[in-house]
Amino acid sequence: MSVLVVGISHKSAPVAVLERLALDSHGIAQLVSDVVGCEHVSEATVISTCNRLEVYADVDRFHGSVEELSRLLVERAGASADAVLPHLYVHYEDGAVSHLFHVAAGLDSMVMGEGQILGQTREALRLGQEHGTMGPSLNLLFQQALRVGKRSHAETGIDSAAPSMVTAALHHTTEPRGGLTGRSVVVLGAGSMASLATATVARMGAGRVTVANRSLENAERLAQEYGGVALPLAELDAALADADVLITCTGATGILVSAPMLAAARGERTERLDIIDLALPHDVDPDVAELPGVVLTGLTELSEMLDGSDAARDLAGVREIVAEEVRAFLAARRQASVTPTVVALRTMATGVVESEMERLAARLPDLDESVRSEVRRTVHRVAEKLLHQPTIRVKELAGETEPTSYAEALAELFALDPEAVSAVTRGVLTGEGESR
Repeated sequence: MSVLVVGISHKSAPVAVLERLALDSHGIAQLVSDVVGCEHVSEATVISTCNRLEVYADVDRFHGSVEELSRLLVERAGASADAVLPHLYVHYEDGAVSHLFHVAAGLDSMVMGEGQILGQTREALRLGQEHGTMGPSLNLLFQQALRVGKRSHAETGIDSAAPSMVTAALHHTTEPRGGLTGRSVVVLGAGSMASLATATVARMGAGRVTVANRSLENAERLAQEYGGVALPLAELDAALADADVLITCTGATGILVSAPMLAAARGERTERLDIIDLALPHDVDPDVAELPGVVLTGLTELSEMLDGSDAARDLAGVREIVAEEVRAFLAARRQASVTPTVVALRTMATGVVESEMERLAARLPDLDESVRSEVRRTVHRVAEKLLHQPTIRVKELAGETEPTSYAEALAELFALDPEAVSAVTRGVLTGEGESR
């Protein structure tokens, strides 16, 4: 069996598509039930958040399973396959393990390092266990993913990576002009990163904070918390007319602030407007930097600012932890996969010993029982010694990913002395070796 992930997230789809796949608890449970009912699926669970919906399944067939799981997601979106399928992504086997570990560690979140995803991963584990759809394969995978996430937060400062990004951007753009005190700030978006940006500018003394979002209700909720005002996205240009700072951090996949739109909003105004675009993909047309007084700072510039900083080191540290954990998990899984073979090999050897002892009893029925017992123990010891090295080496080799030739595998399996192998090889090539 193999692990398969079929999902959709803020990185692959626009908000409009994600909204179509927003499921309540009943809808999630039904999806899990439908997935495990598919022909090629033995285990299943779902990670569901406001920014992602991912189906995890243990399958015995790749192509048929991808088609079935994709169909279930398209059905729930209530849209045509052409409108949904281009936004789905697929991870399989090693890629599925790596993806889940990145998700649990917060490296795939809209706000890098946010800890909420750990709870959502734990909920997916609970969901599968509660509904009896989580077997040994996914149970082990999700248990390890939770440990990876906890380790990432315990051993690094990834929790502070997102605040560092916002603060660094604001300090870089506004400190040379006296900071944010009394200035007009517009925040575009109402998600977790927008919440962080709004809290940060409020703490730094912004004069007026405006939150603009596609959902006015979400904008109002965020604005009220920090004493700001809310606007629907359609009225963004009005807010930009006299803004000093614009921070954008939505999950949209298209440009929200174009150069013509901003030029029209600002009119003849040439006072400086700092734009900090924290979205991926970006919300702001790069051409706005050509407008008089507009200074654009995107993720590329921000990465350069943070290069070498504690935040950058923390993110790099988490990536190292995840990579290390992925390697260890895959190696352990490969080693575990050879256990049935090892057991079968030992069972076969035991069978051979017993068969030979029966033949011995038939040929020498009058053999003393103490002698017979000693012969049995001796033959068993011979079999054990012959199998000892191969069973150790096959587990070690299973943990490696580099391909090995059959000759090399045989030499490794029996831990043969390379010089002895070379000597035999030379003898064969010169005609001096034995031929039987």
